[in-house]
Amino acid sequence: MDASIDPAWLPDSAFRAIGTRRVRVPGAGPLVDTVRGEVAAACERFGGALVGDGAPAELVLELTVGGADGTDSGDEGFEYVREDGRTTVTASGGRGLLYGLFHVVRLGEAAFRGGPAREEHRPALALRMLDHWDNVAVHPVMGQVERGYAGGSLFWADGRARDGLDRVRAYGRLLAACGINAVCVNNVNVHETEAHLLTDRIDEVAAIAGALRPYGVRTHLSVSFDAPVGLGALPTADPLDAGVRDWWAGTTARVYEAVPDFGGYVVKADSEGRPGPFAYGRTHADGANVLAAALAPYGGTVHWRAFVYDHRQDWRDRSTDRARAAYDHFVPLDGDFAANAVLQVKHGPMDFQVREPVSPLIGAMPGTRLAVEVQATQEYTGQQRHACWLGPMWSEVLRFRPDGETGVGRLADGLVAVSNVGDDPFWTGHPLAQANLYTFGRLAWAPAADPRAVLDEWIALTHPGAGRRLYEGLHAVLDGSWATYEKYTAPLGVGFMVQPGHHYGPSVDGYEYSPWGTYHFADRDGVGVDRSAATGTGYAAQYAGPWAELFDSPRTCPDELLLFFHHVPYGHVLHSGKTVIQHIYDTHFEGVEDAEEARGVWASLADLVEPARHARVAERYEEQVRSAREWRDQINSYFLRKSGVPDERGRTIH
Repeated sequence: MDASIDPAWLPDSAFRAIGTRRVRVPGAGPLVDTVRGEVAAACERFGGALVGDGAPAELVLELTVGGADGTDSGDEGFEYVREDGRTTVTASGGRGLLYGLFHVVRLGEAAFRGGPAREEHRPALALRMLDHWDNVAVHPVMGQVERGYAGGSLFWADGRARDGLDRVRAYGRLLAACGINAVCVNNVNVHETEAHLLTDRIDEVAAIAGALRPYGVRTHLSVSFDAPVGLGALPTADPLDAGVRDWWAGTTARVYEAVPDFGGYVVKADSEGRPGPFAYGRTHADGANVLAAALAPYGGTVHWRAFVYDHRQDWRDRSTDRARAAYDHFVPLDGDFAANAVLQVKHGPMDFQVREPVSPLIGAMPGTRLAVEVQATQEYTGQQRHACWLGPMWSEVLRFRPDGETGVGRLADGLVAVSNVGDDPFWTGHPLAQANLYTFGRLAWAPAADPRAVLDEWIALTHPGAGRRLYEGLHAVLDGSWATYEKYTAPLGVGFMVQPGHHYGPSVDGYEYSPWGTYHFADRDGVGVDRSAATGTGYAAQYAGPWAELFDSPRTCPDELLLFFHHVPYGHVLHSGKTVIQHIYDTHFEGVEDAEEARGVWASLADLVEPARHARVAERYEEQVRSAREWRDQINSYFLRKSGVPDERGRTIH
């Protein structure tokens, strides 16, 4: 890989503890070869030795007897044992052995110290996937990567797959190191060029799959629902038509001839103008099941996105509520989806806002497989120009108990993130945004993990040997960064208030009179959306009993979600003791102060961080502080003018 590319969380020095030991990796197979290659490279750098069968070793990484090494889903778990001065990792599948290797890398010297230990490690979620919104051909509006904030695509350039795939292989290595096992390589909005990846350009997908395969990452593909018409010249894409079923079956067979370990399809249908089964009077289950049937003989899955709503809403009609849409569309279909169809649900009911309630659809369909979708690319959380570590947000979502007993992390079959990676030298544009990608993978493996402990792992792997001052400095700028961003942007769960189209920077009324259904209804008397059962849209009633009761009343609704669920006067007193208007003023001033303080902390770490990395982050902090001030001034001025209520502390509001 190009030496100018940042190694992210796997610099050579992260392998020092392994590379100074005698290591044995018995067995054969594609992923065993990957493990052996990693060990051999580390030993060559640091003076250790890769030894043969039977030779004394301080570390042994081996498949158990009968274990099948390969690239099917297999057994991803591994056992870690420390006894008699030797560390042993055993696994019954190649992926498990690979994940065991990276577990030892995370532990560093600790893997070879201390008394006896025996641990079993298994992923809580079977599918841990990244969706790339990458376009093969540059889109005239969205560019090479839709909602991409880290340069161009890793996979595509100049209308075709990149010639050199070394960086794709390096990407697969990063993903394996944090437990991610699947990637969808193209945009869910499938345009004309991208549609052909399914048929006459499948060889390009196969090349990318070949680069990811050595690290146990399966390749998925976004496809268009109307592909039988656009690609197959059929007169219809009706999912109940026999010819359509045959077309999908034949096309899918050819996909698997090219990519034998292909993961499956991702589909956005009847959403934001994308074609879907509604055109034929069919249901989403009908649409998903025709693709599921084509994939079933090969063990593939179809991920059917639940992001379905009216994006041509009349803003004058307060009875229509975008937040209700996914639940209303899909709950009646519970039990109708095929066993290999997975309903992919955004974690909140709107669109990856800085604060939303957990979607009521999660937990409401016990007869349907579920994948929860989050957004690592920071579309509404600073677009990787702002430091905003999302681990605490995702942890809250995964720990939420829709029925009061079982957390989201146990209800889901998979966790999916919209990728935040591009061809930028630092992978994620903002180097600190690498922490979001790493944290996603680790929380997908263990949803109950403490995100701060995961952040510790990322710091240790990204800055091996980091001292206390660097640890404390990185925690200081990242731990509260989500809260900081929330403070200076949209308050109390109201959402959006962004510039239309590109979604960067403040515009309080940017979407207020639009067809997109993203309103705050601020007037001279109050602000917020009434989603109560009695007087509002009824959205609150979509939750199970205790949550419905909690959210339905402004007296019990959590402060941070108040304006999502209720329209209240500016003088409404929060549980914090502040009025809504004073909370808006205070938090927006505090958010700027927090951003300025984080900028100063980062500046103080210049002697501890590689110069180019430090300079890139320092540059981003200048933009973050500038933008935070703009948010503060526009939001506070808007609400002062709207409400007529002055800041009780007498600060300057324009």
